[in-house]
Amino acid sequence: MAKVAFIGLGVMGYPMARHLAAKGHEVTVYNRTGAKAERWVSEFGGRAAPTPAEAARGQEFVFACVGNDDDLRQVTLGAAGAFGAMEKGAVFVDHTTASAGIARELAAAADGFDVIDAPVSGGQAGAENGVLTVMCGGEAAPFARAEPVMAAYARATRLLGPAGSGQLAKMMNQICIAGAVQGLAEAIHFGKQAGLDIEAVIDTISKGAAQSWQMENRYKTMNEGKFDFGFAVDWMRKDLSIVLGEARSNGSTLPVTALVDQFYADVQTMGGGRWDTSSLLARLERKG
Repeated sequence: MAKVAFIGLGVMGYPMARHLAAKGHEVTVYNRTGAKAERWVSEFGGRAAPTPAEAARGQEFVFACVGNDDDLRQVTLGAAGAFGAMEKGAVFVDHTTASAGIARELAAAADGFDVIDAPVSGGQAGAENGVLTVMCGGEAAPFARAEPVMAAYARATRLLGPAGSGQLAKMMNQICIAGAVQGLAEAIHFGKQAGLDIEAVIDTISKGAAQSWQMENRYKTMNEGKFDFGFAVDWMRKDLSIVLGEARSNGSTLPVTALVDQFYADVQTMGGGRWDTSSLLARLERKG
């Protein structure tokens, strides 16, 4: 078992750190709101550190899952950041969904230790159940060391290329989701307007080429007008902003993604920033 630190105990990090403790790893946690770290320790053991640096000191692996590029810089390179205390030969694994640029920046800043960018897919339910998919960028040797530890909360982990590759893969993931959710929202809206039995139709078409994870897991709640299940619109807009920024940089053309991003902006205007991403249907029903 390994000595590990986990920085960031949000809706994803809290259960991910729990799985590490459950597998027998020695876990030190840090959270910007210290009371949450103390609560984690009271539930799962280990210890809470007052700063990222103190959390990282003496650890074989340091994991992070924070909000964005700026948060990530603060907990790594900022005052009392983890990078100033990382042990030689240690591995820093970043599960934040962030830019490929910050992943490369952190990899270049590492002095005597390694960095893996490792954004995840599977949402809060995947974190709670320990079945996340992890997309990684970095070098093969540190990835091979970190992979068995990440297995505590992941069902699939793959190295996809050098630093930044994990973040680029996560961007592809979000592009696919944006299109799939909008398509499902339009289909349900169309079916309602046509007077069809949505349950019956989805049960039928989900057996064919239209099938998707979104259809299987979200159509019922969408049909019921319930949008409190999973990844929030505010966070999806953050991710799509990263995607569209990268697309401008590499010359990609993403017309559907850009359009769906604006649809999510409409949902935010409706007061749905904390609704889940399937709330694109609410926008159509308002306009319908």
